[in-house]
Amino acid sequence: MAVTLFPDGVPCVLQEAFDLSFLRRWGRVFRVFDQQDSGNLCFGLEREGRRYFLKFAGARTVRYPGEPADAVRWLERSAQVYRDLAHPVLLPLLWAGPVAGGYAVLSPWTEALCMGKQYPTRERFLALPLERRLGIFREVLEFHIHAAKRGYVSVDFYDGCVLYEEDTGRTLLCDVDAYHKMPFANPVGRMWGSTRFMAPEEFQKGAAIDERTMVYTMGALAFELFAPAGRAFSDWPLSQSAWECAKKAISPQREERYADLISFWHAWREAVHSIAF
Repeated sequence: MAVTLFPDGVPCVLQEAFDLSFLRRWGRVFRVFDQQDSGNLCFGLEREGRRYFLKFAGARTVRYPGEPADAVRWLERSAQVYRDLAHPVLLPLLWAGPVAGGYAVLSPWTEALCMGKQYPTRERFLALPLERRLGIFREVLEFHIHAAKRGYVSVDFYDGCVLYEEDTGRTLLCDVDAYHKMPFANPVGRMWGSTRFMAPEEFQKGAAIDERTMVYTMGALAFELFAPAGRAFSDWPLSQSAWECAKKAISPQREERYADLISFWHAWREAVHSIAF
């Protein structure tokens, strides 16, 4: 039976009671995110005019079927991923460590638009000028080139990871928790993530998950960002060569895709460089 707690008057639903007084260390709770299926409980916190986003594992959240200890281990691992992949586009990690018998990671709060289908800001995000969306795509692709150079492959990337701050013009990425060191093979069959962004090998147990997989993911992002209504050329607002570039990236056959992200980036840049605004 679920219980509802009220840290600083904000409702927080859990499977069982948990002492949330540790949150005072970072300020007053103004937002609670308690419906994730990851086992993490997330908070918006404010202290002395500064706002933070805290992700905590250790409580029994309502939509997580596993044990809190497993969520703690996963969040500890994700903190190392954020350290390894530090980059201007990645939401920075301010602090991470054990607390209240669990584990927490702290980041700055942002009022950014989120591209994710399940977020109310998606429509505003996709209404950004074409030039701005091209810039967002470039920055996301450059981050993943950086991740590959650091020896990582993207796992569970989807449009909900992509943020845009209207007031600063910054592109930000979040939720890279599941990114994995290469070499990496599919351990489960149907992996974690949104089907719209997943390559065929992410459904095949034992298949290699590598840069060709990342090429597929970035190609899928191009279609979501520029032609969310469909992947036909008639839905596409850019050049035919850019469409062909994105289509090659999402080929079901691995060997027909670009071999790596750098190759995709060079082909994409050549396809869009002459677009006039």
